[in-house]
Amino acid sequence: MYKKIAKEIKKYNTIIIARHIGPDPDALGSSIGLKELIVNNFPKKKVYVVGSPAARFRYLGNIDKQIDIDTKKALLIVTDTPDIKRIDGAIPNNFAKVIKIDHHPFVEKYADIELIDDKASSASQLIIEFAKKNHYKLNKTIASKLYLGVVADTNRFLYEYTTWKTLNLVSWLIKKTDLDFTNLYENLYNRSLKEIIFSGYISLNMKVTESGLAYIKLTDDIIKEYEVDASTAGNLIENFNNIDQIKVVAFCSQDKDYIKCSIRSRGPIINEIASRYNGGGHIYASGARPKNFEETDNMLNELDKICEKYK
Repeated sequence: MYKKIAKEIKKYNTIIIARHIGPDPDALGSSIGLKELIVNNFPKKKVYVVGSPAARFRYLGNIDKQIDIDTKKALLIVTDTPDIKRIDGAIPNNFAKVIKIDHHPFVEKYADIELIDDKASSASQLIIEFAKKNHYKLNKTIASKLYLGVVADTNRFLYEYTTWKTLNLVSWLIKKTDLDFTNLYENLYNRSLKEIIFSGYISLNMKVTESGLAYIKLTDDIIKEYEVDASTAGNLIENFNNIDQIKVVAFCSQDKDYIKCSIRSRGPIINEIASRYNGGGHIYASGARPKNFEETDNMLNELDKICEKYK
């Protein structure tokens, strides 16, 4: 499959790379890292990364803002996105050919070529393997983006889908590029004082049910009061995912026309519930976008029930 994807990349002079809405470091690391990998090996190709920018992760690279191309003659590659409704900045039907590179459980087919490995730790891991199998030239800039994508999605190799293959590929990447990986952590884990104060608010105000669901609903007024944004709570959620009495954590923040929810689990399977509320993801790490707080309450009730069942 990796050779097949490489063959398609060789065919097209114009390539668009997309990822999911509300991007995390893996979505950005895999898409921007893939762009730079292709350009590094095929300098004459025009390669663009599309989607809404994420200010929190701007250190991973820039998104291409204005693109004037004939998509009917272009290749679209989508990373880290299992379903078509979550693709940010591109419509697959408008392209000559579409490739999906993803590590989530299968949701739907939307690409001509689909590389799906739900045993992989991250989409960035799949891009590293793609580079290795095709003997592509790498540099430290490319390697840093892919490394951070893996580290973020595994929470520094803590999660169970970190396998020997993950560590083997990361080791190869570091050796191949002489990557100084320890200095990369500052960007990934650096927090502003406002975020720490906001984390304190969450600690004091989140609700915990008898079944082991911890949740908080953050209105726009609260977000503005603490001078953060709708993504901040999701960036802090890992700090609350190792508490004895808690099985599932859900942070839900008002964000314009929907509620942005980050969900983490220490046992109950959550991605099926998230998918019913305009989201999805891994069995233990998912996101959702309910339309309003009433719909959010319905989702939280479902999460509470699976905590009770798991308990």
